[in-house]
Amino acid sequence: MKKILLCVLVVAVFSSMLTVAGICLLLGVDSSSAANLGRLFSAMRFIETHYVQEVERDKLIDGAISGMVRSLGDPHSVYLEPQLYSQLKAETSGTFGGIGVYMGFENDRVYILNVIPDSPSDKVGLKAGDTILAVNSQPISEIEYEEIVLKIRGEVGTPVELLIHREGDEDKTYTITRDVIEVQTVLSKMLDEGIGYVRISNFSDNTGKEFKNALNKLESANMKGMILDLRHNPGGLITSCVEVAKEIVPAGPIVSVIQRDGTKEVYMSDLEKTKFPIAVLIDQNSASASELLSGALQDTKAGVVVGMKSYGKGSVQTVFPMFRDDGLKLTIAKYYTPNGRSIDGVGIVPDFEVPLENPVHMTRELNLDFENDLQLRKAEEVLIAKLVSQ
Repeated sequence: MKKILLCVLVVAVFSSMLTVAGICLLLGVDSSSAANLGRLFSAMRFIETHYVQEVERDKLIDGAISGMVRSLGDPHSVYLEPQLYSQLKAETSGTFGGIGVYMGFENDRVYILNVIPDSPSDKVGLKAGDTILAVNSQPISEIEYEEIVLKIRGEVGTPVELLIHREGDEDKTYTITRDVIEVQTVLSKMLDEGIGYVRISNFSDNTGKEFKNALNKLESANMKGMILDLRHNPGGLITSCVEVAKEIVPAGPIVSVIQRDGTKEVYMSDLEKTKFPIAVLIDQNSASASELLSGALQDTKAGVVVGMKSYGKGSVQTVFPMFRDDGLKLTIAKYYTPNGRSIDGVGIVPDFEVPLENPVHMTRELNLDFENDLQLRKAEEVLIAKLVSQ
């Protein structure tokens, strides 16, 4: 028996070496890399020939790729198995469906910030503050943050199951049918003292246009200062973020994108000068594009930032298609503010740090609560002081 096992092992190793040698020859890999590839193929062949049950090679390869990506320690780089890759392609083509919630991520907890009225989630009874424990029976602890959104989104008309924890109630599974979610991303309102209020929920295709329309209306109402609310804003399209920035960030760099090899792309503003003081509201769920905009306003002294330190996502991802209807979403560059700050893993630190005991829930209506929303009240105070001093 020992001789048989030894022969099998020798054959497995020899065949792996031949395979590796052929691949190395084709790819021009050096000897050190070849040795590592040998380890990888040897492990795969040993598992295939000796594991107590038969295993599929595709499953082993998927696991190896996923493990490589996870070893990067980057929550935004993800291996996309065929189903997730298909959902991502559907999303980028505009044919995806959602359930109508804004999600927050904090201390390994995934929770619902707000439920869009009349959305699928609203109809089944989900509420702001609910904690998501599992998606389709898979615990949240086993899913990368980038994958959670992809698993919840999907083809319109298809169901998704969420295990929900709600304070005071037993955990409950909700089955929600995905639908097209249409949300206006910019809401605005004129306040007292000549202060305009603008909230951007996320940066989508129409955000730049919506922001310009809101700005024109507020300026027509003789706006003297603006509160820009980017709380709970998870980001979105950098192109839309730049469109907004060009309206309020003075001439110069808005954001730089720098790749590993030093290749640099700079987005510029040609705005002659800022027209009014700005107070920007951010919190721990302000991420990506919302951090870029608040960072640009902070660096150029065009805006004062109020609230809590932002999420800290300052990286750029691209998707590489693989060879089996799967893909690799990989971080390939980092964003930098006008002063050269990297916000990745750091976030934007407010000029005025103001915590909130009770989270502010974002709704379609602008029912602003100055009594309980200390961050909003502070932003108004800062603007009034600036206007008085002018």
